[in-house]
Amino acid sequence: MNRRHFLLSSAAAGLAATVLPNAAFASETLDYAPGLIEKELSAGKTVFVDYAASWCGTCARQERVINALRGANPAYDQAMVFVRVDWDDYRQHQVTTSRKIPRRSTLLVLKGNQELGRIVAGTSEAQIKSLMDTGLQAGS
Repeated sequence: MNRRHFLLSSAAAGLAATVLPNAAFASETLDYAPGLIEKELSAGKTVFVDYAASWCGTCARQERVINALRGANPAYDQAMVFVRVDWDDYRQHQVTTSRKIPRRSTLLVLKGNQELGRIVAGTSEAQIKSLMDTGLQAGS
């Protein structure tokens, strides 16, 4: 990494922390690997699953809303494990087909062997917050 890139990256990170102070503290989203969701559910955790593709505009909007909500309320990260399933890699995989996921930009909240809520292609903050609040209540 050259010095200019380092300085620009550092400045951008500092600005983001100043403008969105809580966003920097959101826990990370785990990239799906086979067995990850089942492992977390078996451990008694509530899992928020985001079926997304890097090229999907709807997915990008959902991600911005999710990250803003997580940044504003750290309780989401305490109550749930966030997992991103890459649509391009897993659209034909059991993690997708067993739950009858119709398309990328599908969000789920899971607890135990139950699906507590689902959004397909929804991007409104109110709708996504409602789904995340369902997970928050289940994880508390």
